Amino acid sequence: MTEHAVVIAGGGPTGLMLAGELALAGVDVAIVERRPNQTLSGARALGISSRTIEVLDQRGIADRFLSAGQIAQITGFAVTRLDISDFPNRHNYGLGLRQKHIERILAGWVTELNVPMNYGREITGFVQDATGVDVALADGQSLRAQYLVGCDGGRSLIRKTAGIDFPGWDPTTSNILAEVEMTEKPPYGVHRSPAGMYAFGREEYEIKNGEIIYKEVGPIGVMVTEPDANSTTEPTLRDLKELLIAACGTDYGVHNLTWISRFTDMTRQAARYRSGRVFLAGDAAHVHSPIGGQGLGVGVQDAVNLGWKLAQVIKGTSPDSLLDTYHDERHPVAARVLKNTMAQVALHRTDERTLALRDIVGELLQLEEPRKRIAGMMSGLDIHYDLGPGHPLLGRRMPDLDLVTDDESVRVYTLLHGARPVLLNLGEPGSVDITPWTDRVQLVDAEYAGAWELPAIGAVTPPTAVLIRPDGYVAWVGEQTQTGLADALTTWFGAPAAA
Repeated sequence: MTEHAVVIAGGGPTGLMLAGELALAGVDVAIVERRPNQTLSGARALGISSRTIEVLDQRGIADRFLSAGQIAQITGFAVTRLDISDFPNRHNYGLGLRQKHIERILAGWVTELNVPMNYGREITGFVQDATGVDVALADGQSLRAQYLVGCDGGRSLIRKTAGIDFPGWDPTTSNILAEVEMTEKPPYGVHRSPAGMYAFGREEYEIKNGEIIYKEVGPIGVMVTEPDANSTTEPTLRDLKELLIAACGTDYGVHNLTWISRFTDMTRQAARYRSGRVFLAGDAAHVHSPIGGQGLGVGVQDAVNLGWKLAQVIKGTSPDSLLDTYHDERHPVAARVLKNTMAQVALHRTDERTLALRDIVGELLQLEEPRKRIAGMMSGLDIHYDLGPGHPLLGRRMPDLDLVTDDESVRVYTLLHGARPVLLNLGEPGSVDITPWTDRVQLVDAEYAGAWELPAIGAVTPPTAVLIRPDGYVAWVGEQTQTGLADALTTWFGAPAAA
């Protein structure tokens, strides 16, 4: 039986990101992926939000994605675009990049970190005990792990086998997605009709002045609403033809189907993200409408929250109780995404009352404060973990400031490339003492002369020191004193080393 510290079920974006996080921490991790390789069929996610770009930047790999995609103002709520170019962060934009490219780049990074990728292998069950988890594979072999993480999607076998409830709401709308050829050129973009929404596009495109300009090469992507939100049969080319005729009056000579699938607005969330030595992340923990493009980013950020905590417990640095904070912090984040996607789906309905409501919501989102508030939520930049009362930075993402250390310039996120915590001292050099934790926390004396401002929050009082977790969130803020620092270090990074 092969043994690993962590086995990850699923090699999508969430599983890949988690594997990278654990590998950076020196943890023995392996991915089990039932696909024969990283090839991905279907459209899936189409881009990355601002906060997710920041997360990738924290690991030094954002440029790989930025060079492969197209920067644009893609943040929005329902049918209203929200410009975040005035937000005070380095990546105040989104990135147009299809999931197959996102996975390809992440898989390349994980391969560089020497993570075993077990393609073409499927988990069929598991049994956990007091010291680990025995994972059964379809080929009759098994793996032993200290921990198992289900990143295996909305139909998660890991979630079901663990007996974790998945409460929520059944679908109210269903859409067919397909890749086809057409004898007539369809009207590209998103449209609405009494029959519902429909859209056309191509894989190759450019974004110019905020507009998508499709290239006339390759197959055409189609999306069209189904009248029955609870369809269970596999969609066919004939179904697509009939739906196009109902929505558009023509099927545009659709033929040569490459692939076809459906998605709904079914909305569910795991009641708990942990069951003993088994965890859930990404779509295995939460499913919702893809509207707003938040799903992939939430999964990646689940992984970054869980990874360093698992690593510290495995290494014996922190107690098992640290792992409970994963559910405590990430469950409310996904619950909020579920709520905003349900609201957006409601605003996409085409009846006259909904159209009236949508117009009013659109007018409100043109105002400064509503725009910032909702854009902060949709971009992931306003996430706030409840770490108790204190400075506005506490529990929020650390801004990527341009610092000066020993007469050299360095960005905050550069200090996080190794996925290690950082105590940033902005006061007098040597004024902060973390000697009992120097084996696990970097102490950086630095200067910063600029403004302190948070997206959707505004200006905040400059701190004299900041304790930054490996996931980029602030665990403690110093204001001319070290009060509470030892407690924060112990809570998040384990007991002080013996003198």
